[in-house]
Amino acid sequence: MDSTRQDDRRTTSTERRKRELLEAAERIVLRDGPGASMNAIAAEAGITKPILYRHFGDKGGLYRALAVRHTNALLAGLRAALDAPVLRRDRVESTLDTYLAAIETRPQVYRFLMHPADEENPAESGFDVGRHSAPLLRRLGEELAEVIRERLDLGPDGEEKARVWGHGIVGMMHAAGDWWLRERPCSREQLVQHLTDLLWGQLAAVKDRAEGPGF
Repeated sequence: MDSTRQDDRRTTSTERRKRELLEAAERIVLRDGPGASMNAIAAEAGITKPILYRHFGDKGGLYRALAVRHTNALLAGLRAALDAPVLRRDRVESTLDTYLAAIETRPQVYRFLMHPADEENPAESGFDVGRHSAPLLRRLGEELAEVIRERLDLGPDGEEKARVWGHGIVGMMHAAGDWWLRERPCSREQLVQHLTDLLWGQLAAVKDRAEGPGF
């Protein structure tokens, strides 16, 4: 029994230490973005780089731990928006805005997760953007698909359609948000409205231009 308690204490201590190191890493990522280095993170945490490697293995391991941490927080926000007792369109707007607000509020963290430094030379940076960001987006897509499947009657092929919709909406949010964060062609509120209009069926309702070939 004493051995079990000691193991539990060691596990709790290790988890607490890992959380502290992730918080130090976040501070450096917020400062340096994709250029955040293991040396800088170790210095911020007051440890040597070998100790940091002992906890995370390499920069890829640290990246994955930060990705899980931020994906969990983002999913909590998205679920809260999806659970809001409001009209469906308002809920769609709130969900889109939650995602966009997250990347707007912490752009350096977003860039670290989606656009690591040296992405043209992934072997030098220790990881490549596609290999690590794709699982994050897939997780968001599956989570949204589950919500859609639980709440909408999509007929006999509902599970397949829910997954297509879930991943399609996440892909749209990611691509549009990435472009918007780089170029800022409009306000976040305007972007939310435009994307909601698209999801709300405006593409089907809008008329073709008289002089155009049609869409």
